[in-house]
Amino acid sequence: MNEPLTDGRRIKGEQRKRELIEATIRVVARDGVAGVSHRTVAKEAGQPATAAAYYFKAIDDLLTAALTSCMDEDAERMRRLADVDDPEEGLRALAELMCQVVAAPAHLLAEYELYLLAARRPELREPTRRWLAAVERFGRRHTDDPVRLRVLAGTIDGVLMQALLTDTPPGREEWEGILRAVLLTPGPETGR
Repeated sequence: MNEPLTDGRRIKGEQRKRELIEATIRVVARDGVAGVSHRTVAKEAGQPATAAAYYFKAIDDLLTAALTSCMDEDAERMRRLADVDDPEEGLRALAELMCQVVAAPAHLLAEYELYLLAARRPELREPTRRWLAAVERFGRRHTDDPVRLRVLAGTIDGVLMQALLTDTPPGREEWEGILRAVLLTPGPETGR
């Protein structure tokens, strides 16, 4: 008889944690990593002041959960694109996805703040590795050249970062052109 109550509490607890993670991303987008505290995140989530500290003992736990959430969501979207039957359709879908990503610059900014935090803290790098592995998996639909695959990841990251710094981010056609140049244009050394 206690199981439904326990399951209900567990579900409610997981929902609260999810809300706190989403609130952390919003706080990072608005105030940067330095703006994250248990109190600000709980307030942003509309939860009691002690809620964030209850579910996440340290600020680093909140930041790790936020980074993991972002990177895993991005990696999953990339994996789905890699599974599209027609590689050309997948390339066009990735161009469209990149347009959607730059259309939400606050969320993108939060992701990069958290991404850069992983550069300073090796213990946070596993979620970023999953993202990079998903980009590579997508790229392998078009090439097996390891240099092109690395350039693809760097290009996506670089162009997204540039989109945060400009009033005119790339549109779908420009993204598609960028992706084609990286993945499909024959190179002088490889011929691929």
